[in-house]
Amino acid sequence: GLPAALPCLPLELTILYNSLLFTMGAPDSDIKGEAEGIRMGLLRVLEAFGACGQDLSTEELWQKVLQEVTVEELQAPLHRLGALQAAWWLADSRLGSTTSLFRLLTNTEDQERGRSSDGENELLYLLKAWRVPAEGVSLPLVQSAEDLKQILCTATVFLQGLQELEAGNFPTAISLLQEAAGGFCSKRVLAQIYTCLGCCAQRMGKPQIALQHLKRALQVDFQCLPALSHAATVYHELGEANAELQALALLYEALGKTPPAAASSSPYFLIRMELLVHTPILASLLRHRQPSEVKYLLAQRCLQYGRVADAAEHYLDFLALLQEGLRQQVPLDGGSALPRIPEVFLEAASALEQVGRHKDAITLCEEVISRTTGLIPQMLQVEERLDQLECPSPGAGLAGRLLSQKDSLRCLA
Repeated sequence: GLPAALPCLPLELTILYNSLLFTMGAPDSDIKGEAEGIRMGLLRVLEAFGACGQDLSTEELWQKVLQEVTVEELQAPLHRLGALQAAWWLADSRLGSTTSLFRLLTNTEDQERGRSSDGENELLYLLKAWRVPAEGVSLPLVQSAEDLKQILCTATVFLQGLQELEAGNFPTAISLLQEAAGGFCSKRVLAQIYTCLGCCAQRMGKPQIALQHLKRALQVDFQCLPALSHAATVYHELGEANAELQALALLYEALGKTPPAAASSSPYFLIRMELLVHTPILASLLRHRQPSEVKYLLAQRCLQYGRVADAAEHYLDFLALLQEGLRQQVPLDGGSALPRIPEVFLEAASALEQVGRHKDAITLCEEVISRTTGLIPQMLQVEERLDQLECPSPGAGLAGRLLSQKDSLRCLA
């Protein structure tokens, strides 16, 4: 392309900023790795000043540009690009790289205050202290740097809270997540934050506080079904059978409905919290249960609580779900509450037997036998573990020797 020229750089960087916003905010965008568009923009800036930085890493490139380029006209465009770079790094949970960047974007006095504050919150302090340059009027911005700053602050404290939750530092996690709940985000994300607060309180052994947070999540967004699932778990820990069964029934009903289109009362932004916070622990806490899992939990809980008639009906409904398609109904991610299918059949047979439906119970047991007979070996091999055979004490007698040998036998399939 054309050589980089200083008079055109502000407009060029603003166009780059707007185009990257559309790229990052696209539904199918994948914010990972390095932002090549931002890197090319920084290299263009260095080119205009007769410098180069092809061999530098992105962090080193930012350091070189922000320390060497002091032209006033380029400060606002560079700061906007810096905010986009921070969003890119936060989406990859690179909090350290983001902190280093904002040390360069803030003035010396703010840097010293940030370092003297709590080390864990240095990034949050620098973000809040970052003075967004005045927007020029040459070209409209798709999303202002001020709006982006608020989203970055909320995303940062949310990510920090999740990290503390994963590390088991629950009081710190509660504090950070509560600050995130007061930040700039959609109702959907706010419900997710309250769900995380509920899970954190649950792990701290405070079930009543956990229920308050989970109920708040459902009040904000009733489509946040993981909150309802976690509430059922808390009720189970408290021994509140009626509340637990009601929560599971509502969850199963909600899973069978098509969720309405998400309506947000906040303005639409291309760079949103949903794009920046998607860590493994968040995905684990917000995992949606399959209808088959919830139906099985209903059946199992009813059987445990002695409500055998309800349990039998739920087990039969569950078996009907399996008939509709095992692969679609049973999650295979390892986090499912479902046991192996033969165990489910036997639990269902037990419930049917207790309500007097003996023939149906026998049919299920015969089904288990027919399906598992081929898995049982025709001969069991018994071997003696010689390395564990030790002579018992003389006073132990024959009974002692027999017991010692019995404990050292191992059945091998």
